[in-house]
Amino acid sequence: MTALSGRVVVITGGASGIGAATARLCAARGAHVVIGDVNDAAGAALARELAKLGLSAVFAHVDVTHEADCERLMHTAVSGYGALDVLITCAGILQGAYVDIAELEADVFQRVQDVNVRGTFLCMKHAVAAMDDRGGVILLVGSGAGVTSRSSSVAYGTSKAAVHGLGFIAPAHVTGRPIRINTVCPSIIDTPLKRANVEDQGRVQGWSRAEIDAAQQQLRDPGGVARVLAFLASDEADFVEGTVFTG
Repeated sequence: MTALSGRVVVITGGASGIGAATARLCAARGAHVVIGDVNDAAGAALARELAKLGLSAVFAHVDVTHEADCERLMHTAVSGYGALDVLITCAGILQGAYVDIAELEADVFQRVQDVNVRGTFLCMKHAVAAMDDRGGVILLVGSGAGVTSRSSSVAYGTSKAAVHGLGFIAPAHVTGRPIRINTVCPSIIDTPLKRANVEDQGRVQGWSRAEIDAAQQQLRDPGGVARVLAFLASDEADFVEGTVFTG
């Protein structure tokens, strides 16, 4: 598969979960991948893993809540590979699960908005600025939570509804370049974030260890979402715009 041959793809939250699966697949399909994450050890290890396979990947530290980091991440792509073609925003956190809204700490709520919403905005802002006249593709990783379903966390559900709204509004505010924007909303995917969420659910609902393990085993392979994202990043998806829901 060479559908992404020569494309320069930046993936935030690329050190684990959906981001890591997408980095592996995009690199395997010929892309130059820039893995952005706060987890330096895991991100660097993934870049080394891909390089040993003869694939093109580098790691760059990024805290998506810091604008300078987001700008530097896009500069890494342009300075290293000469362009920025695709941004995929997988960075996100889930906090405040199974906490009543009357008990939810405002700082927790704000922290989730800072990472999931502000971080997505800042990366979009600097990706758009870095893309040349050819334009590119921006893929936002949202969630069914706050869009088509409820969430275990008021903070998380609110943030993902905002990401969905950002994906809906942003295309009208990109001028001068053909930039296609999609929001991808995964469901119950086997990621560190979702596994921790299942642990929280089990604790609150009094599940046994066996019940928690069984629920985690029902989580779906992040590679399935990676295949959707890799397709959307390619020219094969040039007629696909808007929201895509996955299993």
